[in-house]
Amino acid sequence: MAAPALLERAIFAGGRFWGLQRLLRRYPNVARTRVGYVGGKKPCPTHQNIGSHAEAVEVVFGAEKPGYRRLLEFFFQIHDPTTWHRQGDDIGSRYRSAVFFSTSLQMRVSTDTVAAMDACGLWPGPVVTQIIPAGTFWEAEPEHQDYFDRHPGAFRRHFIRPNWILSARHRE
Repeated sequence: MAAPALLERAIFAGGRFWGLQRLLRRYPNVARTRVGYVGGKKPCPTHQNIGSHAEAVEVVFGAEKPGYRRLLEFFFQIHDPTTWHRQGDDIGSRYRSAVFFSTSLQMRVSTDTVAAMDACGLWPGPVVTQIIPAGTFWEAEPEHQDYFDRHPGAFRRHFIRPNWILSARHRE
């Protein structure tokens, strides 16, 4: 019997969580995703009463390749990390861009990736993504989980930007 694959957890915020979840769950080596709220002070937030939390996606993925760095780069490719508390027409701190790290390695990789993004000049401005400790992840209500599976025609703000890819010289 084969040993179970090592799994790692990442939490990303970058606009409405529905679109992020739709794309992140299809990324190679992702075992599961769920949407929720993180980064605020209010206990038991809800979609209607979110407080200072951000809408976020928890991603459980295989720790082997492509790994955290590539998953993080994909996250930066599917939302705009250069807009403060906003994604498209969605404005407010709940839509902020943030990486909620669980380990010191995730913190270092996230910081290094943002520095590489700012240095390469591909994004439309400086990256304003917050890199902060994860804290408690509050799972969103069932009607928000896998939203686009149930509402395939809903408007989507997240998409893959083919030019927002770090070159090999900007990696590692």
